[in-house]
Amino acid sequence: MSVSGSSSVQQARQALANRLRELCTDAGLDGKSLAAACGWHPSKVSRISTAKTAPSADDIRAWCRACGAQGETEDLIASLRAVEDMWVSWRRMERAGLRRAQKARLPLYERTRWFRAYSPSLVPGLIQTHGYTEDVLRAVQRRRVQIDDVADAVAARMERQRVVYEGQRRFAFLVEESVLSNGLGDVDTQVEQLDHLLSVAALPNVSVGVVPTRLGRARSPVEGFWIFDTAQVNVELVSGYLTITQPSEVAMYADAFTTLADMAVYGAKARALIIRARDASV
Repeated sequence: MSVSGSSSVQQARQALANRLRELCTDAGLDGKSLAAACGWHPSKVSRISTAKTAPSADDIRAWCRACGAQGETEDLIASLRAVEDMWVSWRRMERAGLRRAQKARLPLYERTRWFRAYSPSLVPGLIQTHGYTEDVLRAVQRRRVQIDDVADAVAARMERQRVVYEGQRRFAFLVEESVLSNGLGDVDTQVEQLDHLLSVAALPNVSVGVVPTRLGRARSPVEGFWIFDTAQVNVELVSGYLTITQPSEVAMYADAFTTLADMAVYGAKARALIIRARDASV
């Protein structure tokens, strides 16, 4: 996804308005009759249907009820919430430093029981070593954050990793083979991280898959993403942090994860790739 945060949000607002307008048309209603059915002034219908005014959840319920499309209600409300919360620029998220951004995600991790993560460029944060995390966050801080609280941010991420070992949680991590030799940090950092990856992969509640690099691979490029249970997807893009909660879109990421998982290798084959990358880095 290459669009900016502001255009992403506007596109989502317009898509929601378009869908509401389609429901009205499909029901054989015009703006005045829909307004009468909902007890609104006609101008409200016009403002909502042209994305000039965002509807409330109650507005969506009334709209769907008037159109006889109650089955669409929950998905449209999820779309509304996604529009409201979907985009946070890095500047906004990290204006008080990196530690706060790391701490803010902890409640989501604590309430999630099924984690799925795909990473095309880095080892996922929940299974990073201290040194690897420090290198990752130091690079972020130098690129876009004035406040230097990297040490505190690393500590916050390390503290968050306890969810891997506590409670009845399941984890499925997919990484591209190139992640194993991406040159991040020095030799010691890389070796320590790959050894840790081998250890984590042996945990009974954790699956680590490596998607091999090979010619003729039939798939389009996919951005890195996390799926939390079946309720939410988070995507880290160049310009900001995207949160997706609309069920149909979450399902699309779940399908993408399944496709990538089918391409990955596990167990002894994954270990062989990790060990080969570790030994090559020494």
